Amino acid sequence: MGWAIALHGGAGDIPRNLAPERREPREAALRHCLDIGGAALKAGKSPLDVVELVVRELEDSPHFNAGRGSVLTTNGTVEMEACIMDGTKRCGAVSGLTTVVNPISLARLVMEKTPHIYLAFDGAEAFAREQGVDTLDASHFITPENIERLKQAKEANRVQIDYTQPMQKIPNGTSDGDSRIGTVGCVAVDINGNLATATSTGGLVNKMVGRIGDTPVVGAGTYANHLCAVSATGKGESIIRATVGRDVAALMEYKGMSLKDAAAYVIEECAPKGTAGLVAVSATGEVTMPYNTTGMFRACATEDGHSEVAIWS
Repeated sequence: MGWAIALHGGAGDIPRNLAPERREPREAALRHCLDIGGAALKAGKSPLDVVELVVRELEDSPHFNAGRGSVLTTNGTVEMEACIMDGTKRCGAVSGLTTVVNPISLARLVMEKTPHIYLAFDGAEAFAREQGVDTLDASHFITPENIERLKQAKEANRVQIDYTQPMQKIPNGTSDGDSRIGTVGCVAVDINGNLATATSTGGLVNKMVGRIGDTPVVGAGTYANHLCAVSATGKGESIIRATVGRDVAALMEYKGMSLKDAAAYVIEECAPKGTAGLVAVSATGEVTMPYNTTGMFRACATEDGHSEVAIWS
């Protein structure tokens, strides 16, 4: 048994010719987060502290669809969401945030300071003010890049689709292939087998106002128990339908499957092709990062010295 950490920055239709100016900053951010997360685990920090630390860093980066880099709703606004959970099944979730700099930290406060699991929209914003967490005007989160991405998505939606033709590809509003449908997340296990997971997202570009994805839904995009910790990424509706996070844990618990086999089964057999990826660790220090999309921004490290930052297979 040893410590392990894995993190992701989104799964989706990521082309292998992704421009260096889009690829390299994300790879560097993943490497940086992997380094600080691994160092924190080595220093004896709890997995819960580690996943919050790493996801805060990813939220602060404009290169991912969470926090500062959150994509925009059809109204041009941000509605951020996050969830955190540990191996004892303590959990907290938030959604509909418009001013909170680090949604993952507010999710942890919901877990630790309220009798509830999930707060959303005005109630979550009021709780954030009450707790004194960092907030900024909504304009801080509305980047020129995401204004352009919303414009592309709206234009794509105006294209007439002939639904009588099978297998017709529907435009997704990312003409450069720079998919931003994914979330950010981190899972960690310490040398004692303690587990935690954290996930954060801005959601889906051009989503309806009020839409909630898989990230804050316990058992879908985020789940942990005494056996494993899982953080998923991709198309939220598919991940919710497949109860991705819980199913990985259930296959381990009731079928006796290994983490790797359980995660592979859920991604290949339960989530529709091209919609999902996940990172997961087990209580015994295993790590896995499967996906059924073109690629997934991901990284992992283990106590035995293995370290990896990757996008494609």
